[in-house]
Amino acid sequence: MSTTPRRARLLVPLLLIAVWLGVGGVLGPYAGRLGEVATNDQAAFLPRSAESTAVVTAQRAFRQDETLPAIVVWTDTGTSTDTDTGTSTDTGTGLAERRADADRVLASLADTPGVAGQVSPALLSEDGEALEGVVPLRTDLGDDLAGTLDRIRTAAERVPGTTVQLAGPAAAQADLSDAFAGIDGLLLVVALVTVLVILLLVYRSVLLPLVIIVAAVLALGLACAIVYALADHDLVRVDGQVQGILSILVIGAATDYALLLTARYREELAARTDRTDAMRAALRQSWGAVVASAATVVLGLLALLLSDLTNNRALGPVGAIGIVCAVVATLTFLPAVLVALGRAAYWPAEPGARPASGGTGEGVWRRVADLVDRAPRRVWAVTLAALLAGAAFAPMLTSKGVPLDETFVNDAPSVAAQRTLSEHFPGGSGNPAVVIAAADRLEPVLAAARRTEGVAGAAGTTASGRPGGAPLVVDGRVRVDVTLDDAADSEAAQRTVARLRTALHAIPGADALVGGYTAQRYDTLRTAERDRTLIVPVVLAVIFLILTGLLRSLLLPALLVATVALNFLATLGVSALVFRHVFGFGGTDPSVPLYGFVFLVALGVDYNIFLMSRVREESLRHGVRQGVLRGLVTTGGVITSAGVVLAATFAALGVIPLAFLVQIAFIVAFGVLLDTLVVRSLLVPALVRDIGAPVWWPSRLGRSDRSDG
Repeated sequence: MSTTPRRARLLVPLLLIAVWLGVGGVLGPYAGRLGEVATNDQAAFLPRSAESTAVVTAQRAFRQDETLPAIVVWTDTGTSTDTDTGTSTDTGTGLAERRADADRVLASLADTPGVAGQVSPALLSEDGEALEGVVPLRTDLGDDLAGTLDRIRTAAERVPGTTVQLAGPAAAQADLSDAFAGIDGLLLVVALVTVLVILLLVYRSVLLPLVIIVAAVLALGLACAIVYALADHDLVRVDGQVQGILSILVIGAATDYALLLTARYREELAARTDRTDAMRAALRQSWGAVVASAATVVLGLLALLLSDLTNNRALGPVGAIGIVCAVVATLTFLPAVLVALGRAAYWPAEPGARPASGGTGEGVWRRVADLVDRAPRRVWAVTLAALLAGAAFAPMLTSKGVPLDETFVNDAPSVAAQRTLSEHFPGGSGNPAVVIAAADRLEPVLAAARRTEGVAGAAGTTASGRPGGAPLVVDGRVRVDVTLDDAADSEAAQRTVARLRTALHAIPGADALVGGYTAQRYDTLRTAERDRTLIVPVVLAVIFLILTGLLRSLLLPALLVATVALNFLATLGVSALVFRHVFGFGGTDPSVPLYGFVFLVALGVDYNIFLMSRVREESLRHGVRQGVLRGLVTTGGVITSAGVVLAATFAALGVIPLAFLVQIAFIVAFGVLLDTLVVRSLLVPALVRDIGAPVWWPSRLGRSDRSDG
């Protein structure tokens, strides 16, 4: 009787394991193939309704599709090599004499594959110490961009006695692609090794960390396969940033949910002899918290669909897919493996040696609970004061975009080239603002542009492609290129664009549109500000509704939402200080605060869900006061472990040498640790302990007068 039923009860877990291993075998390789459908072309992620985006469309009517300028910069080396004798001679500063050589090189590039449009002649700087030429490239080169730039560099090196550098958006995009090269393997290995080491140290078990890692990898493989298929059919967009965040998000979330389930299964194994019954009880007690936690992250990410920025809209569904896959793997594959292994999953530890649910508990979490019980008001007052002190510095975090020289953590070739360019030419040289206006208002438009503060010059596009010719008119419209005094990636240039728009929009009948690289940065900043104003309240409202449904209370969810919001503000304050005084960042990308908010608030509330769902369970059995203390003791270790794992996985983003991802990594990692160790461990339990039963209003726990002694 015992053998056959036991085999039958193991059949379902074994089938689930077989299905998941099949999924992993077929879909697992897609975790390394997202780069095939990813694009790092930033023009593909412009605000949908912005003026600069309309200019991109309008340019196509001039047979001048949006191009990616590569700026060739020549500086004098002071020597020239005779190609016949191989001897070097001092030439002084002879760039004026070598301008003709540069012109010939630039003219020869017109037929180079990937070059689109008119290649400019060489321009000598006013100080006579540098030459520049602008080579417009197609925006769809993808992996061929690096090869095209290599061909341009090789040709440019034929100008004797000069040092050649490549600047401009094309060179910056190539450096960006290099930064993401190998992201699939490197980031995944760093994250998985980090998680494995932490789990081995925390659980001192041989098999359990490996089982959790396998579950996370299977979830990631499934998520990447789905995202690959959607991106391949142009239903979602993926860039290097989204790709990296997806990997970290799935591994971190899957590990968090797995830790909650395995901790509960361990408790049930200590109280039951049958492993299947123990897993059923563990799933019954933990699935609600896991699903509710995942729902907050999924809906928080889907709120990004309200954004007008295409890269934000891309991250929303991609991240949500990853979280759903993490939950599915946690609630199917992981239980199946744990049932198959039974107590052996925790070897050499013994599940029965741990205190069962509701036990008195020992160690650090017993002492924390005692502190909260003895002086709840003092605990929450001190922690609240510390968080408010950190939040006071939040306004110091500027999110107005970062210049090119701060985009990369390490100095990139395009950054050094841009620095050289700025030393010898007007800041906006080679990367002008693009104006599309009515042809019959060309002269007023040129005059108004030239009068605008911060503008170095303005010229209309001619039919011949050469200066001074007749203007090129298409459908009654003309194009004007406006060179700015300041670097195209600077805040000063963005202010000039704003002034330029004001001046041109005031010209009757001109119907002028101002676009180009600087205008795109300006529109992205304005759109990001609008997105934060819209999306932040939506995410908080979604979290409040989920908590209300899970905890069946109104006051407690409001309290939890307030604490995670305060934790976010305190994290921003600390980040502002660290970014400025430790990392040396002058500011952040406009999307950093929104990404940080969505990840930190949605993920941070997970730990409050894990804690308070257990507190509610214990309160129904033992009363509100004991419920808080028992819930804190029984969840303290697992939630802290989950927080450390999540912080470590997000910190792995720091291996990619981009300021944006380093900033996201710090904000989420520090914020998760602050939430886990301070907000969830001290502030929330102390507030709930101090308020007592009314915190559960209007549920029946809120009307409880049961003794908690």
